[in-house]
Amino acid sequence: MAGLRAATRGSRLARLQTDLVAGLLGGQAVGLHVESVVVDTQGDRRTDVPIWELGGRGVFVKEVQAAVLDGRADFAVHSAKDLPSSTPDGLVLACVPVRADARDALVGQRFDALVPGACIGTGSVRRRAQLAWLRPDLTFAGLRGNMETRLSKASGFAAIVVAAAALDRLGRMAEVTEILSAELMIPQVGQGALAIECRAGDDDTLAALAAVEHGPSRRAVDTERAWLAEVGGGCDLPVGAHATLDAEGGITLTAMIGTPDGRVMLRATDEGDDPVDLGRRLARHLLDDAGGSSLLDDLR
Repeated sequence: MAGLRAATRGSRLARLQTDLVAGLLGGQAVGLHVESVVVDTQGDRRTDVPIWELGGRGVFVKEVQAAVLDGRADFAVHSAKDLPSSTPDGLVLACVPVRADARDALVGQRFDALVPGACIGTGSVRRRAQLAWLRPDLTFAGLRGNMETRLSKASGFAAIVVAAAALDRLGRMAEVTEILSAELMIPQVGQGALAIECRAGDDDTLAALAAVEHGPSRRAVDTERAWLAEVGGGCDLPVGAHATLDAEGGITLTAMIGTPDGRVMLRATDEGDDPVDLGRRLARHLLDDAGGSSLLDDLR
C-alpha cells in the first residue's frame, strides 16, 4: 500500500498520537505514507460543558468514526478511553498498539501534602469520586479543554489530575508531582492505550494495522471494555477498570463503581484467562452481589 489516511481529532495530543501510529506503521512497511485527516468533534468544540452533560463516552470519537465510515479516511486513531464499549456497525477495532502508562498523575501539590479543603481541578467524575472517597475533606472544580489548556490552569488549584500517558506523549512529564498508583486510583477503561478502528471488510488496511498490534495490550483493553459493556457506564458515571497481565498471559482485573461524592465505593478484583469472560464476570459481581446495579440506577 502506498498510503493510508488517518482520521484524528485536531488537538496537539491527538495529532502526536496519530504521528506515533504512522511511525509504527512506517517501521513495518517501508515507504508507507500516512496522511492525517483532521476532524472537529463535539467534545473539542464544547469545552464550556462537562463531558457527562454532552453524553459521556463518544463525544470525542463520533465525528472521527464518521470520517472512516464515509470514506474520507481509511482508519481512525483514538485514545481508547474515549471509545464507547460497543463498536459502530461498519467498523472494527483493528488493533491496539503497545499501551503507555495507564495511571493518573497530579500536577501541583502531592496527594499527602494537600491541606484540608484543598481544591482539585478535574472534569472526571471517576477521579472526583475516588479522591473524595480517599479524602472526604477535598473540594473540586471542573476542568475542561485540551491538555495544554488544563495545564495552563493548574496554578489555580491545589492540584489537577490528568492522564500520565498524555503528559508523557506531550513531553511534559517534568510538570508531574506525583503518579497515583492504580491501586489508589483505578484508571479509566482503556486509559493509556490507543485504539485504531477501520472499516469492516477493508482487508488491506486491516492487514497493515495488524502489524502494529500488541497482544498483551489488546488483551488488557478487551478485558476492560468487556467489563464496561456489561456495566453500561462511561464518562458520565464514576466507574473505572484496570487490567494487567502476568508473564504467562493471565489477567488480573480490578474495577470500581462509586457515587460522585465518594460516599459509596464498590471495588473488586478477579483473575482469569479469557478477556470477555473475566470482564463480564467481575462486572456481574459488582452489579449483582455488591449492589452496583441499584447504585447506578439511582445515578442514571
